[in-house]
Amino acid sequence: MKKPLRSRRFLCVLLIVAIPLVASGQIRGRRGAELAGANLPYTGQFVFTRIMYGSPGWGFGGSSWSHDYPRADHHLPRLLEHLTSIDVNLGGSNVFTWDDPEVFKFPVAYLSEPGFWQLTDSGAKRLREYFLKGGFVIFDDFEGEQLYNLEAQLKRTLPEYRLIEIDVTHPIFQSFFEMKTIDIPHPMYGLHPTYYGIFENNDPTQRMLAIINHDNDIAEYWEWSDTGFLPIDLTNEAYKLGVNYMIYGMTH
Repeated sequence: MKKPLRSRRFLCVLLIVAIPLVASGQIRGRRGAELAGANLPYTGQFVFTRIMYGSPGWGFGGSSWSHDYPRADHHLPRLLEHLTSIDVNLGGSNVFTWDDPEVFKFPVAYLSEPGFWQLTDSGAKRLREYFLKGGFVIFDDFEGEQLYNLEAQLKRTLPEYRLIEIDVTHPIFQSFFEMKTIDIPHPMYGLHPTYYGIFENNDPTQRMLAIINHDNDIAEYWEWSDTGFLPIDLTNEAYKLGVNYMIYGMTH
């Protein structure tokens, strides 16, 4: 993995804005095929992996799991490919349920809108196995009292663990970009986020199993980064979080 040299960091910030502009033309029009469940064959490369789940009142084609999909899932890997030495497959992204054994081939998974997430009994068992075998999960895009549902679902799979609030000094926020602040407001509601981790033995000095972005939606910034819809400076910071999360998840 390349080191985040100071001389490269300014260029990286510029690339964060520029690369999705190039990528966007390849992404538009693919939503229908992607939602049909076409995943990439395993090659040992990094593939952005999203978790699909069913929730009351949501259908397959427009459910909470698919918010910001697939554009966000395609934009972030292009930065990883340009900024790091990670071998990234840019041919698409993956969508799995926790019951799918293929998910165990991918050590980092992203889950959107956990305020509406409902685990099956088998899914809870498989998620526990994923965590304890070294998997890392990013929970993003939820607000307010939706945190209670996330906690309830996690209690089904990791009853002995608890959410621990973390700040910018935690190593996950320094794993590639050295972040000075993580107060990146929610792109739609302007909320100020709180970040939580789940740690082995409930010890923040040990391995993090999951990062939780409460009162935020960093994938929204990734999705619209090629449009100018959201502020460039905040989009850059949201991308820095995403890169740091991926680096941390694949190295711990």
